[in-house]
Amino acid sequence: MKTREAVALIADAVGAPRGVWADLGAGSGTFTRALAELLGEGGRVYAVDRDQAAIAALRRMPPTSRATVVPVQEDFTRGLTLPGATEPLDGILFANALHFVRDAGRVLGRLVEALRPGGRVVLVEYDRRAASPWVPYPISVADLPALASAAGLTAFSVTATRPSAYQGVLYAAYATR
Repeated sequence: MKTREAVALIADAVGAPRGVWADLGAGSGTFTRALAELLGEGGRVYAVDRDQAAIAALRRMPPTSRATVVPVQEDFTRGLTLPGATEPLDGILFANALHFVRDAGRVLGRLVEALRPGGRVVLVEYDRRAASPWVPYPISVADLPALASAAGLTAFSVTATRPSAYQGVLYAAYATR
């Protein structure tokens, strides 16, 4: 997926972009770039991934006039420490990352504590996809009410969908703290 396609997928879920976000499970940064573009100048994106090669790729991203990107090597399922972060986050993005977590509700519930009241959690996940080595714990749209309840969030709203090149449908959804 190209950055402009990622921007189109998450724009409505991100809403009125502001401030400081974390992109958890950022990988090589497709959605990190999209989020940085949406936040614009003055924004900050902590791009968190446990994989050293992904962090190296994020560090090689050329600087832009968009939001500042801060790569952080960390396993978000074990907690979240963001260097220089002194205020609660305005949002957390999980783009194709939460489906690797066996107990997504429990982990998400812990991470939501880093959000300011009213802050957003944005998910990009696959709907109508069977479990596989690439998506071991799929989170379908039908699973969202239970996930929101487990994490102490408002109900998720699906804001965009698109066919997936891999199987099923890719969706973007958000909930607030």
